[in-house]
Amino acid sequence: MTQFVEELMARAAKLGKTIALAEGFDIRAAKAAEILTKKGVCKVVLIGNESEAKAQFPEVDFSGVVFDDPKTSAKAEAYADTLYELRKAKGMTREQALATVTGNNMFYACVALKRGDVDGVVGGAVFSSADVSRAAFQVIKAAPGISSVSSCFVMVPPEEFAYKKYPAYIFSDCAVIPYPTDSQLKDIVVAAADSAKKICHMEPKVAMLSFSTKGSAKHESVEKVQSAYAMIKTEHQEILVDGELQLDASIVDSVANQKAAGSPVAGQANVLVFPNLDAGNIGYKIAQRFGGCMAIGPIMQGLALPVNDLSRGCVAEDIAAVAAITALQSVKG
Repeated sequence: MTQFVEELMARAAKLGKTIALAEGFDIRAAKAAEILTKKGVCKVVLIGNESEAKAQFPEVDFSGVVFDDPKTSAKAEAYADTLYELRKAKGMTREQALATVTGNNMFYACVALKRGDVDGVVGGAVFSSADVSRAAFQVIKAAPGISSVSSCFVMVPPEEFAYKKYPAYIFSDCAVIPYPTDSQLKDIVVAAADSAKKICHMEPKVAMLSFSTKGSAKHESVEKVQSAYAMIKTEHQEILVDGELQLDASIVDSVANQKAAGSPVAGQANVLVFPNLDAGNIGYKIAQRFGGCMAIGPIMQGLALPVNDLSRGCVAEDIAAVAAITALQSVKG
């Protein structure tokens, strides 16, 4: 693991949080539970059957790991009541709620989070992103003041990165909202700034990216970024943000001095907010593949409580890193 990930885990370990890994039937989640427990990163609840997991994965040391099997849990009835109350207006019956919590590990884990039995949920090694998002949106929902849930990637640059000023950067949104409105862009900025604080332990300096810097080009997509920026300056004066800025003006001092002299963010940005999902998804993958950055995510942001997705190609160490981030996200304020 990189030094940055080790530091994430060390910070998480001080919090004493409990994280549910929804896929206790998967070897990667089982190994992640072992890593997290041995390192003392968090208390782990594996959602699944204890005897089956121990029989399937004899090489894993489950000492200190708690199992919670939805099919036999004494909490299933209470969890079903909670889900029913949340979803009855959408037509869910009490019987459907019970079938959902006992038959779907993601929903069971999210209801556990909603009720305060765990502090965060990680899934997606086996479940699809749609499965993870559906449970998160239906049970946890958006945080107060946020109408649009989004995502970010934590990008860890290589040591030789020429413009490195921070151990990590936040890229957002790279996975959820295809073409955000100005109001959604505002929400992304607010959530990404919070991610920078909680995950990377740094004061956010947010650049709202565009192909234009401070009116150098005229286009409706530029106007959308400008409109979102105006909303943030009115509603969230506590956030250090500037826009619209081109990427080079955001992170390169010499370009910033030329294109955006006097900007409090230009040349110093550590949070990059992209104007749409095309730019965000392409941008993080260029940084990862051409630039050699480590990409951790997608991390969900803007939820009332932390639920995080995984790549289905992930390994145990990836799950452990996301669990540490989830613990950090659970801190209030």
